[in-house]
Amino acid sequence: MLIHPQFDPIALQLGPLAVRWYGLMYLLAFGLFILLGRLQIKRRPDLGWTAQDLDDLLFYGILGVVLGGRLGEVLFYQPGYYLQHPTEILAVWKGGMSFHGGFLGVLVALAWFARKTGRTFWQVADFVAPLVPLGLAAGRIGNFINGELWGRPADPGLPWAMVFPHVDALPRHPSQLYQALGEGMLLFFILWFFARRPRAAGATSAVFLIGYGVLRFAAEFFRTPDPGIFGVLTLGLSTAQWLCVPMIAAGIGLLAWSKRR
Repeated sequence: MLIHPQFDPIALQLGPLAVRWYGLMYLLAFGLFILLGRLQIKRRPDLGWTAQDLDDLLFYGILGVVLGGRLGEVLFYQPGYYLQHPTEILAVWKGGMSFHGGFLGVLVALAWFARKTGRTFWQVADFVAPLVPLGLAAGRIGNFINGELWGRPADPGLPWAMVFPHVDALPRHPSQLYQALGEGMLLFFILWFFARRPRAAGATSAVFLIGYGVLRFAAEFFRTPDPGIFGVLTLGLSTAQWLCVPMIAAGIGLLAWSKRR
């Protein structure tokens, strides 16, 4: 049976400055965004994007991810706690970021960027969608290093079942790694292949919505559910799974709309 290595969450200490692994994973995610974006610009010159466009978009995207992710954590998962401790809403260095909140924040950022540059929303969203999943994988690896968001109890005979000593002595699913492989790497390959040639407006974004929603919904069956606005479990589903349902439905509707175009 595997034992979680209990990594030190601080990767590097420079005097009073502590560089955390989770922060490094965010930097890696943003670096991958730039790298993949430039590859996409070379692969698809017909899209009319430049390296400067990409750099500007990253700035807006970072604002959307950080502000939306934090507000999502506050509103979707721990509203009671932050109502009692409002000063901690800004303490992002303590952790606590919601994907669904970050996703909504990014949508606002994309709409803002599209308006400033004279593009349609779907031109921006379809360009961004394939660049996101590997960053999500980096974030889940950060969760694994921190030993947070651990999985549900697993069969001790499962070869990769893992004990998280800071939680208990039960073998558990390393659900962070499941998510890194699923909604991270697998979704990346699907989208990168799908976006290799021109598609109807909104189609690539639709594949992202459906793909992430389905893969995250499935992964939640192996992850210890977080308490949230829908309780720990409601009708057997976690808050994250309930938030994935409208995401999948929106993706299906968007894909149907794009095909009619």
